[in-house]
Amino acid sequence: MNLPTGPIPVTGALSPRSPSSDAPAVVALGGGHGLSASLSALRHLTDRLTAVVTVADDGGSSGRLRRELGVLPPGDLRMALSALCDDSEWGRTWRDVLQHRFDSGGGLHQHATGNLLIATLWELLGDEVTGLDWVARLLGARGRVLPMAAVPLDIEADVLGLVPGDGTAVTAVRGQVAVASTTGRVSGVRLVPPDPPVPAEVLHAVRTADWVVLGPGSWFTSVLPHLLVPALAQALCETRARVCVTLNLAGQPGETDGFSAEEHLEVLAAHAPGLRVDAVLADPVAVADPAALALVTDGLGARLLLRPVALGDGTARHDALLLAAAYRDLFAGPPGPARGAASAPRGGP
Repeated sequence: MNLPTGPIPVTGALSPRSPSSDAPAVVALGGGHGLSASLSALRHLTDRLTAVVTVADDGGSSGRLRRELGVLPPGDLRMALSALCDDSEWGRTWRDVLQHRFDSGGGLHQHATGNLLIATLWELLGDEVTGLDWVARLLGARGRVLPMAAVPLDIEADVLGLVPGDGTAVTAVRGQVAVASTTGRVSGVRLVPPDPPVPAEVLHAVRTADWVVLGPGSWFTSVLPHLLVPALAQALCETRARVCVTLNLAGQPGETDGFSAEEHLEVLAAHAPGLRVDAVLADPVAVADPAALALVTDGLGARLLLRPVALGDGTARHDALLLAAAYRDLFAGPPGPARGAASAPRGGP
């Protein structure tokens, strides 16, 4: 099968459209359900949208394809593409196709159709970015999906509380699934390899964005990893885009169970001291101490926006329209200080 290998215009399969020139260029960083939440909101505001997705998953269908084929784990990339489908019959159908999982007694059990489709295009085209652009074009996605790194990554965490009787002993835990499910308390993470190659398209998107949105999502395994890739971290520190950190609606067992809203920001600042944050978005119900959060936010030089963005059904899930409204108001708010050479970032790179 011969397919073009050059850049693919990311337009709708049934009704091609060009990005709106007056819409903000937004880059959203993350993975899994958290990134899907932000993309589901942001696609209501702009077509100039790029998702930069973590590639450290080592479990489930993604982990199996990663081990068997040596490819990037496609699951979080698939979820991001699904979130960018529009609400037409075409978009809803292809979203369901991508997310469908087989139920069998054989080797296809629990494989997601979208994972197999993405892996197939990668094998045919020999290029991850081009393969993802082909899927986005098929879906009529309202934006572009790119991998955070050009090689699969492993997450290694320092975890407290795994040694019986010694709450201060540090245990190294490796693998995204192991870190996400640990019964201890994560104190820090790093990547293996520590300096992976980054697609040029990712760095260009970050450097030319108007806004960069970081979070919500699994803090140590989906959000912070982007800040640990040297080339990507440098681009985030150098970009003139404004940076918004979106906080989670609840702590996550193992990773951030018991973390306050302000602790999330303190951990982020510790892992990325050179990153400048311009805005922090949080749901007031998820903030136990608004004054403490405001103090930490002020220390980062950021604007705090408290808005109800939860679905309201008792679960820790975001409402796409409420979140979109919060982003809309944030993007239309005061521009803040100039970015770039005129305003040096906090700390070192």
